[in-house]
Amino acid sequence: MAGMPITTDDLLAAWTALLHRCGATTDPEPYGRELLRRWSEPQRRYHTPEHLRAVLRHVDDLAGHAADPDAVRLAAWFHDAVYRPDRTENEERSAALAVRALTAAGLPAARTAEVERLVLLTVAHDPAPGDRDGEVLCDADLAVLGGTPEAYAAYAAAVREEYGFVPAPDFTAGRAAVLRRLLALPALYRTPAARERLTDAARANLTAELDALDG
Repeated sequence: MAGMPITTDDLLAAWTALLHRCGATTDPEPYGRELLRRWSEPQRRYHTPEHLRAVLRHVDDLAGHAADPDAVRLAAWFHDAVYRPDRTENEERSAALAVRALTAAGLPAARTAEVERLVLLTVAHDPAPGDRDGEVLCDADLAVLGGTPEAYAAYAAAVREEYGFVPAPDFTAGRAAVLRRLLALPALYRTPAARERLTDAARANLTAELDALDG
C-alpha cells in the first residue's frame, strides 16, 4: 500500500539464517541490523535494501551455477555495505568490512577470504573465466541492466539522484564512461541463464541511455 514503510524483517531473517548455516559462533542478528542500517543510509537512492533484496533474489535464481552459493550470498550482503557516492574505494572498504564482520562472527577464514575476493570483483564486474562464484555475483548485481525500459529508467534516475552533488556535465561524462565500459565487456553476463535472459535487454537499455547522454 502506498505510504507504508518498507520493512526489512525478511532480510534480517535471511541474514540470520545464512550466518547460522555458515557456522557463526556469535549471534548474527545485531550485525544484521547494523548492515541494514548501512543499506538504509539517507544518501542512498538506488543502493538501498531493495537493491540488496533484488541481488539476493538473483543469486538464488543462479545458485545452481555457483561453487559456493552461500559465499556469494554473503558477498551480496557486503558488496555495497559501504557506499558514499562522494568517495572512492567503496568496494575496498566494503570488502574490509566483510573481513572484520565475518571474522568476528567466527566464520572459517577460507570462506571469509572468498567473500572478500568476491566483493572486490564488483569494482569491474569482470570475473575470470571459470570463476563460477564471481560470475553469479556479478550477474546478480548487473541484472538491473536487463530490466524493462521503465525499470531501467527508474534505476538510472535513482543513480543520478545519488550523484546529485555532481554538476550535470561532469555526471554525463562519467556516466557515459561507465556505460561504454559495460558495453565493452566481453560479455555483460557470464552465467548461461542470465546471458540468455538478460543480454539483449541490457544492451538495448545501456545503448539507449548512452545515446541520450551523447545527444
